[in-house]
Amino acid sequence: MKTSFFTEKAYINGKFVSGKKKFPVVNPANGKTIGSVPDLTVADCKKAIDAAEQTWQFWKETSIGERCKVVRGIFDLINEHKDELAEIMTKECGKPLTESLAEVDYANAFMEWFSEEGKRAYGETIPSLKGDMRLSTIKQSVGVVAAITPWNFPLAMITRKVAPALVAGCTIIVKPASQTPFSALALAKIAELAGLPKGVLQVITSTDSRGIGKELASNPTVRKITFTGSTAVGSTLMAQAAGTVKRLSMELGGNAPFIVFDDADIEKAVQGAIAGKFRNAGQTCVAVNRFYIQEGVYARFAERLTHEVKKLRIGDGMKKNIQIGPLINRAGLEKVQEHLSDAIGKGAIVSCGGNNIKDLFFEPTVLTNVSYDSLIAKEETFGPVCALFSFKTEEQAVTLANDTPFGLAAYFYSSNVYRCQRVAEKIESGMVGINTGMVSNASAPFGGIKQSGLGREGAKQGLEEYLTTKYICYGT
Repeated sequence: MKTSFFTEKAYINGKFVSGKKKFPVVNPANGKTIGSVPDLTVADCKKAIDAAEQTWQFWKETSIGERCKVVRGIFDLINEHKDELAEIMTKECGKPLTESLAEVDYANAFMEWFSEEGKRAYGETIPSLKGDMRLSTIKQSVGVVAAITPWNFPLAMITRKVAPALVAGCTIIVKPASQTPFSALALAKIAELAGLPKGVLQVITSTDSRGIGKELASNPTVRKITFTGSTAVGSTLMAQAAGTVKRLSMELGGNAPFIVFDDADIEKAVQGAIAGKFRNAGQTCVAVNRFYIQEGVYARFAERLTHEVKKLRIGDGMKKNIQIGPLINRAGLEKVQEHLSDAIGKGAIVSCGGNNIKDLFFEPTVLTNVSYDSLIAKEETFGPVCALFSFKTEEQAVTLANDTPFGLAAYFYSSNVYRCQRVAEKIESGMVGINTGMVSNASAPFGGIKQSGLGREGAKQGLEEYLTTKYICYGT
C-alpha cells in the first residue's frame, strides 16, 4: 500500500522511528496484512514523555495566534487529502469508504472548531470587595497530555483530543489502538507538514497496551489523561492516575436506548434507527443498543424497520454501495453471537438476519419479542443487531431507559413538544437525541454520566479540559 501519508513508523520527538520489533495490522474485511508498525516499549514511551515535557516549555509560550494558525493548517491539509485518509481508515478498520469519508470530515471539524475557539480562552476581571486589591484570572495549558484512543473511529477520536490540546498550549502523546495505527500516523505526517514543531505531537504504536497505559497514567510528568474506550479499562487508568492526581477525561462504554412513542413519525423513526444503529456495523459508543417501542406502534415499527434493514448491503468497505462492513475481530463476532443466542433462548424472534455470513461479516439483524432479562438489555452488543422491546407508558419507558449503569447517549421520537422536554430532562444520559439518530457535532459537548465517563469533548467545554484557571491577586 503506497500512499504519501501511509507510514509504517512511529513518531517520537519530530522523527519517524522504527523499533526493534514490529507487529502487523490486518484488514478485517479480508484478513490480509496492510502493513506493520513498531511494537514500542515502555522505555520508548518514557522517551516520548521526556520529549513532550521539554517541548511544552516552548509550546506553551508560543502565541495563541500561531498555535491556532498551525491547527488551521492541519485542517486545510486534511481537506486536501481526505480521500487518501479515508482509504487508509477503511483498510485498517473495515468501515465502508463512504463512512470513512464522513469520519474524515467529522474529525476535521474539530480542527476547524478549535482553531477558532482557541482564541477565546478568556480570563476574567473580578470585582474586589476591598478597595486595595485587584483580582483576575487567566487560562493556561495543563501541560503534557496522554491520549489513548480506540479503533472504531481511528481519526475522529484523535482529532477531538489533539485539536484542543494544541491550541491550549499542551503537548500530546497519542497511543492509538493497535488495530488502527495508520490513521494516527497519517495525522502526524500532516501535522509535521503543517509546521507543528517537533515534540508537540507524538504517536506511540505498541501491542503492550497495559504497560504503555500504566506508564502514561502513572508518570508524574504527564499532567492529563484523555481516554476513549471501555469502562473497565477507563476505571483501571483512573486508579493508576490517582497517585499523581491527574486531570482526566473519560469517554467510556454506553448502552443507548432508542424510544419510539406512539405519537412519533414512524418513517422518520425508522430512518433514525438505521442511522443510530448501523454506522460502522454497530461498533460505535453511541450506537443504539436497546429499542423501546410503545405497544400501539410496535408491530408497525418492527415491520418497517425489518423492511429497511433487509436492504442494507454488507461487504468489503472498499467496494461501491457497501453499507455494512465487518466486525473488527473474532472476539467482537463472538459477543454478537452470544447476545443473539441468549435472546433467542429467552423467546426473541429473528425478523431478519441473524447469520455470520463468512469470516467477520455478520448480517444486519432485527430481533422482536425480546425479553427484558436478555444480555442484550444489559450489555453493549457492539454489533449490527436491533433488539426491540415493548413498553406501555412514558414512565415505564423512562424507567427502562435509565435501568443501566451507563449514560452516554439516548434517543427518542415523539411529536409532542411537552413530552420531548419532559423526557429529555428525565433520561439519565450525557446526550439526548430527539427525533434524530445522530448527535455528534464538534460544536456541542460530547460525553456521558454514570459509568460512561467524565469530562466533555468538543465545544467550549472541550477546550476547558486542557486549561487550568490561575487566580491572580494584586495588592495596592
